[in-house]
Amino acid sequence: MAMRMTGMMSGLDTESIIQEMVSARRTKVDKQKKAQTKLNWKQDAWKELNAKLKSFQQKYVSNMRFSDTYTKKTTKVSNSNSVSVITGANAVNGVQTLKIDRLAKNAYLTGEQMKSDGDKLTALSKLSDIKDFDLGAGNSGTINLKIGNDPAGIDINVTNDTTISDVLNQLKAAGLNASFDEKWQRLSISSKESGEINNFEITGTDPNGAKALEALGITSNALANKIDGEDAVIHLNGAEYKNSNNSFEINGLTITALAANPGEEITITTEQDTDGIYDMVKNLLKEYNELMNEMDKLYNADSVKGYEPLTDEEKEAMSDKEVEKWEKKIKDSILRRDENLSDVTSRMQGIMSAGVEVNGKKMYLYDFGIETLGYFEAAENERHAYHIDGDADDGYTMNKEDKLKSMIKNDPDTVISFFTGLSRNMHAEMTEMSKFVDGQRSYGSFYDDKKMKSDYDNYTKKIAEMEAKLTAYEDKWYAKFSKMETALAKMQSNASAVTSLLGG
Repeated sequence: MAMRMTGMMSGLDTESIIQEMVSARRTKVDKQKKAQTKLNWKQDAWKELNAKLKSFQQKYVSNMRFSDTYTKKTTKVSNSNSVSVITGANAVNGVQTLKIDRLAKNAYLTGEQMKSDGDKLTALSKLSDIKDFDLGAGNSGTINLKIGNDPAGIDINVTNDTTISDVLNQLKAAGLNASFDEKWQRLSISSKESGEINNFEITGTDPNGAKALEALGITSNALANKIDGEDAVIHLNGAEYKNSNNSFEINGLTITALAANPGEEITITTEQDTDGIYDMVKNLLKEYNELMNEMDKLYNADSVKGYEPLTDEEKEAMSDKEVEKWEKKIKDSILRRDENLSDVTSRMQGIMSAGVEVNGKKMYLYDFGIETLGYFEAAENERHAYHIDGDADDGYTMNKEDKLKSMIKNDPDTVISFFTGLSRNMHAEMTEMSKFVDGQRSYGSFYDDKKMKSDYDNYTKKIAEMEAKLTAYEDKWYAKFSKMETALAKMQSNASAVTSLLGG
């Protein structure tokens, strides 16, 4: 960095002059930071919405596409926070006792922080870039990976030129999740599935392999934090059951453990339930309506033109409440007119309105007394929500004839066939919307999460480059002013010498 002399000789406010000169360039950097912040907020908004879409698909749509789900039996549990139960057609009526001893866990290995002799390591860094690592020219090492009960495992060969990315790719190809956190300079490795059967072990087959593991921070000693995978363990009516995940199919019940509490005895009661089908349909529509209303609200949010994320300097000039209010306004409108959001909404609405063929006849939701309200009757951003005629909880339709209940009572097979078909169509559409797209989207994501992550990382790189150039630009001008001050000092010194010689 250049020596930053103030205007001691010239009397100039050097600092203010230079900062004024670089302000335009600093504004460009701030613009990139603000764009990155908005992208981050957009990622957060989509993550939250994506979780709700997946929950709707898994909790309701996925189950209701099977006719066996529409059982006339129901199961109640004494603690729904600890366990959820799906009642199958073959479930036996009666009272059972359940104890949840342990939940299933994935195996995790968090590496020690890696060191380098220079810049921070990246996924493209070679092993030779890691501090104190050198196998020598032409030498190699072998790392062995064992997953589950595989006796031989898979060998991974490494050399000085092997990159961190190469190691990650081979771990992924072998069946593990693996990533490198550049911020913390650590490897993170985990099993893709929970349970003891999916435990893994990484060892060095030879000294060079062991040396590579140590450099990567993933040796089995104190350098790495390893958590073994565990099976879920429950006791039902005194009998022990173990499974690699938290779901158990026992005696016609699908029991999903949600929280472990070995000392608690949970009561599971299965009995006939004439209202079961109605409640399933009502809950499906309730969840769908909440999703539609939220997505409409997000898409139709008010414009916040002129509002941008605040810089640190701007935040300092405002109170914490003012900053919070400012940022909330932007976050609330972050998905306004989002094309991806519009596509998801319209495709889901299309499935609901398309109808289902039942016994050769095309039927629609309105055939069961289920419709949306009129445009002027519905509240803003609730015009795609469905209402059940005669629903005691719905102020709009509670006084109408309950056609759905009547049909469930008199013709349950038609009701089951329709909603099975509707759920099957919705599940297929949502699966298609959330399929894997290389470079754009991960499987199960309804938005371009991979592209957003890539764009965010590109911002980080670009901002770092711009800040480096800005610093160099400042240093250049500080150096020039420093030379000027030095020259003025010499001139003054010479002038004083001349004056002294002339007797002045």
